[in-house]
Amino acid sequence: MFPKMLTSAIGAGVAAWLLAAVLHFAFVQKYILLGEEYETGAAVHFGGVAPATEAPATAEHSHDDAAAEEGHSHDGAEAAHDHGDGEEVSTVTRNLWTTVFFGLVYVAYALILVAGFGLARVYGKVITAREGLLWGIAGFAAFQLAPAMGLAPELPGTLAADLGERQVWWWGTAASTAVALGLLGYGRSLVTAALAVVLLAAPHVIGAPELEGFHGVAPPEVSAAFAARVLGVGLAVWALMGWVAGHLWAADKPA
Repeated sequence: MFPKMLTSAIGAGVAAWLLAAVLHFAFVQKYILLGEEYETGAAVHFGGVAPATEAPATAEHSHDDAAAEEGHSHDGAEAAHDHGDGEEVSTVTRNLWTTVFFGLVYVAYALILVAGFGLARVYGKVITAREGLLWGIAGFAAFQLAPAMGLAPELPGTLAADLGERQVWWWGTAASTAVALGLLGYGRSLVTAALAVVLLAAPHVIGAPELEGFHGVAPPEVSAAFAARVLGVGLAVWALMGWVAGHLWAADKPA
């Protein structure tokens, strides 16, 4: 079974990787760059334009000129940037590592997803492309949607609670949501349904770690658009990954 799991996971992971990279650069990255504009002081919310000398020297991002063409000039902040060869190289390097990161993350997610297929097979469940699609959507709900209800995707410059506490809550939420969805999908009694409801609600009743007040240098509209696009891209990528994994799993018949 292991070769079948590996083949399905790698195929699905690569498909998800390519789609995630394309959608990220098309819909998400401009908001990250914009958030960094506010984080470094190159753009100021309700404050006009900050002098170029006030921006920290450690800022490494490159402002996307296409953003200005699309109406995102943000008070002329792009005039404070040096678009030299060095910055172009830095942008290429950044985009390359972003793409590599997507590959590592989604292949790992695909391995977890296909491991679930193997567990379902032990209990006599048949996984096809259709079931794989549903599993992919459930994976999105467990690993992105449910945690985002307490810890929304964070734009650069956003302050947050202690990292360790957030990681514990995130993993607990993802695990409890995944188990709950499995009980709802394959359980056959009121007891399993009731347990699933408890597991779904528990992380949110406990509550995610949070700061005492709201902080941030970027406009809330930018943070909201960023979070919405991250979740939209996540749904599309997880759905494709589940469908491909299910298709490959069903196509690779055991000898």
